[in-house]
Amino acid sequence: MIRFLQPDWFWALTLLPLVVLWRGRRGPVAAVEYSDVSLARDLARRTRSRIGGIVWLLPIIAAALMVLGLARPQRTQSHTTVTANGIDIVLALDISGSMQALDFKVDNTRVNRIAVVKSVVSKFIDERPNDRIGLIAFAGAPYIVSPLTLDHDWLQQNLERINVGIGDDGTAIGSAIAAAVNHLRTTTAKSRVVILLTDGVNNTGKIPPLAAAEAARALGVKIYTIGVGVRGKAPIPVRDQAGHTRVVMAYVDVDEATLQSVANDTGGQFYRATDTDSLKKIYEQINRYETSAQSVEKFEQVEELYRWPLFPALGLLGLWVLFQQTRYRRLP
Repeated sequence: MIRFLQPDWFWALTLLPLVVLWRGRRGPVAAVEYSDVSLARDLARRTRSRIGGIVWLLPIIAAALMVLGLARPQRTQSHTTVTANGIDIVLALDISGSMQALDFKVDNTRVNRIAVVKSVVSKFIDERPNDRIGLIAFAGAPYIVSPLTLDHDWLQQNLERINVGIGDDGTAIGSAIAAAVNHLRTTTAKSRVVILLTDGVNNTGKIPPLAAAEAARALGVKIYTIGVGVRGKAPIPVRDQAGHTRVVMAYVDVDEATLQSVANDTGGQFYRATDTDSLKKIYEQINRYETSAQSVEKFEQVEELYRWPLFPALGLLGLWVLFQQTRYRRLP
């Protein structure tokens, strides 16, 4: 890449056209005055070369080349090496039946919880290109949607496919934590994180949430917990025996005390999201907390090119002086 270290010198080039215009308006200085120029005109017709008419341009071209040299042209070659020490993250998402509750809004339109969660989590994945991310969905039992991967396009496709109603209903928070921690157990990443999102209370599974949190702490896994949904009653679509869907107001509850204890025991934090905006802000905050360390090494080789225009400029000046003192010398 060619660059100029002192490009302000290029303003001097604007003076050169003024010099040319001034000389053309003034005309060449007469060497000999005649009362009759017919003899000079005849001699001009027999001129063997017209080079004498452009000799005066040599110092102007030389000046332009000198300005180019003063601008310090440089040729640079750079090489940058970026080493990213990513974080291994497992996202554990609740897909129990209550995640169909219509207590979240997008553009003033009621949307169920799982749709909003998938949208926010998708953005979170996009903003962490250097991290291996895995995905676990859970209801009555957890299952791995995607193992830890850097192929985030494939991860996004699997995220889009998850929905409520897969497997037995229920909320196995302890089993989900245990599955996520087990998935991180053999990784060599310096930082390992679980982000668990749920809208309910642990009501099934063989592993209590606090016991799973103890295992996470022993393995150095940090857990962020997120409780979603409004407090009290929420509109939930249900299907009756005839197959018709209707919306009923049902009482919903999030075990905030347990989620808070799980986060505190592992060095994470507990968050409560009661609407779309608060959920977005929670993932943005976690994104800022868990930053990937990067080391950048930059090498740059610089070659000065001012000699390229300077030497031709000196040569043109020398040629102009030579012409002035020899064949094209003016008479006094």
